[in-house]
Order: sequence, then C-alpha cells, then structure tokens
Amino acid sequence: MGYIVQISFLVVAIFIASTCNGQFQRQTFNQNTGGRVNQNSANRFNQNTQNRVNQRQFGQNNQIDQGVRQSKVSCPEKTGRFPVPSQCDAYIECIDGVGEEKLCPEGLMFNPDARFNYPCGYPIDVSCEGRSKLQPADPTDDCPHQYGYFKIGDSQNCGQFKNCAAGVGYTFDCPEGLAFNPISYRCDWPDQVPDCDAEAFLGFRCPPGDNNQYSGETRFFRSPNDCQRYFVCVEGRPRLQNCGEGNAFSELINACDAAENVTGCEPPFRRDNHQTGPQHSNQHLRSRFF
Repeated sequence: MGYIVQISFLVVAIFIASTCNGQFQRQTFNQNTGGRVNQNSANRFNQNTQNRVNQRQFGQNNQIDQGVRQSKVSCPEKTGRFPVPSQCDAYIECIDGVGEEKLCPEGLMFNPDARFNYPCGYPIDVSCEGRSKLQPADPTDDCPHQYGYFKIGDSQNCGQFKNCAAGVGYTFDCPEGLAFNPISYRCDWPDQVPDCDAEAFLGFRCPPGDNNQYSGETRFFRSPNDCQRYFVCVEGRPRLQNCGEGNAFSELINACDAAENVTGCEPPFRRDNHQTGPQHSNQHLRSRFF
C-alpha cells in the first residue's frame, strides 16, 4: 500500500515539473527573441494586406497615379487661365496650383485678356500671333466650323450671313443696303467689303462726273424706282439710303423731305413693284446688326 502511494506522488511530481519547464522555456524564448517573430509576421501581414488594397484601388503598377503625373502641367501662377505657347484655341486653367489643359469649342480662340469672363472668343477678337496651331475643323452640313460667323452668297448677293453655334447655322439678313463683312464680322457699306460687288448688289451704278471721270466729291441720286430711296456716291461707289415711309428724296435740296413736297413723288407713288437693293420689305430697315 505504501509502495503504491509513493509511486503516485512520483508521477504527480514529474508531471508538475514538465509543465513548469515548458512554460519556462516558452517565456525564455519570447524574452530572448524580443517578440521579433510576432512583429515580423505582423509586418509581413500588413504589407501584403496594403498591397492588395492598393492593387484593388489603383490597379497594377499604380496606373491611376501615373496618369495623374502625366496630366500635370506647369502653372505660371497659382490660379488663372494661361495660353498654351503653340496653340491658339487651347489654354491652361490653374486652380490652387493644379493645372489642366483645355480646348476652346472648335472655331473659337483663347483670349488671354478675358480674365474674369468666358475665356474663348471669335477670331476677330483674339490675336493668335505665335500661337498658330489649331485643333482640326469639325464641320457640319450647316457650318464649316462649330462656332463662328460666315458669309452666305456670292459677290452679287452680299447681304446675308450665318451664325454657327454648336454646329447649327442661323441665317440673318443685314439691314437694307448693307453687306456682311467676313473680316470685321459686321454689316458694312458694300464698297467697304472686299469680296462684294457693290454695283451689282445694289443694282445701281454711279454716273461719272465731269470729263467722264469719278471724282472724290460726294453726290446724291434718287433711286430710279422709288422716291423713298436714294444713293450716295462716295468716290464713285454707291451706298443705298432710305428716307422712311411718307418721305421722298428731293434732288433740289439733296435731302429727304415730305413726299407731298417733292415733285413727282406725291403719295401714292411707285413706278413699279421693284425695290432697289437686296431686301424686299421694310422689316429690315433697322440699325446695323452689330
């Protein structure tokens, strides 16, 4: 009986000793390594996890980040709009030091002077000196460019023009007797428009002066078809004028007068139904379009 008890105590002692020794060894190992194994494992886990997150967010090789770097442009100032050195219809817009290159709508040019207004304007208002490059034309069935003013007709039909906006053309008539000037974008006297035949357009040719020559003198002639209208000849080129309803041009005073005061023009007067000039109704008797 006593022998059995002794063996039991021995077994218990051996179990306790082995348990304590294992705990001691684990504590000693952790102290000696200073937790390096656990820390390295955590670092590798965090790094692998972060890589997977970056790949999901930006794609392989950080493609988005590369795209941002490629799109960066230099800003002369922190905020503002600035010309692209070689191209007239492009500009750089900078906001808080971040620049983005932009294009004007096709047909318009960047105006560096438009600091606080819309930055793109018509070619007549913008100097492209040193910035001759342009984006390719984008014509439509209506328009040669997306935006702009364009003459309609030939040298004998100069009184119409087209305003194009987003490729859609809108046709306008100049006031009676005026022709569209594609250089100035204005309705002007026909003799001031290089590609307009003023005599053919107005249907009147100024008679020569003395010695069958045209002088610099300004002369006046009533329209052969209508008392209300007359022509002013400036250096031998005609310009159409209108006295207005109820009035007629008096050759005695070279001015407009009441129709009843002008011999042969008492109302109603009309030699025929033809009106001199390109327009055929009085609705166009207005000031210049621009």
